[in-house]
Amino acid sequence: MNFDREETDKMQINIFETADQSGLEAALACKELIGDAIHTNGSARIVLSTGASQFEFLQHFITMNIEWDKVEMFHLDEYIALPESHPASFRKYLKERFLQYVNVKQVCLVNGEAEPQAELRRLNEEIAKAPVDVALIGIGENAHIAFNDPPADFVTEEPYKVVDLDDTCKQQQVREGWFATVDDVPKQAITMTVKQILKSRHIVSVVPHEAKAAAIANTFKREVDPNYPATILKSHSNWRLYLDKDSASKIYAWS
Repeated sequence: MNFDREETDKMQINIFETADQSGLEAALACKELIGDAIHTNGSARIVLSTGASQFEFLQHFITMNIEWDKVEMFHLDEYIALPESHPASFRKYLKERFLQYVNVKQVCLVNGEAEPQAELRRLNEEIAKAPVDVALIGIGENAHIAFNDPPADFVTEEPYKVVDLDDTCKQQQVREGWFATVDDVPKQAITMTVKQILKSRHIVSVVPHEAKAAAIANTFKREVDPNYPATILKSHSNWRLYLDKDSASKIYAWS
């Protein structure tokens, strides 16, 4: 692969045969990073992603021998005005796939049903109390990170913000089965901003499946560009990327 030396020196690229293997290895890496943070600081702060790409990772992550009672958890985003009872709710997702299995010290969930500006104030205050040690940052089919769709805002200093969702993002949510039609997808969401993501001490991206292959190829091929938001992750000093053979399949096409 013809990757830029400066960029690849800043990240670890891990490609496995299957999504399950990729998820397992990422979970093992996160266990080590969280353990190091707890050993150093007495606690750890993490941010979790949601979506179909995180299924395998979370299945392994919840089995890890981690001092969960010393872990504080945030998550990246949530649709505005979507009830928690809806299958697409990220709060529902995390409660069913993570929180019911581990007893973390503290949870800060994004409440999309609250008044947005009040919720932003609450979230921004909570996340600013201490650095995030490990952030799980997925990459969307349009190369978004969290709900920072292209062209992403690389400038905003606020930790969370309200964003409009683009059509490609909405179509991904429908294809993954979260909504019946594009019109059913909420038009707005609360998301962690790009600058806040980059403040994390370690970023781990688990991005399996063929549907993400073009986004992964663009992430490597393109220079840092808000039209391909995931490219900004290449600027982070501690970025680990976990792929399966399908999501990595188009990297070679332009090497």
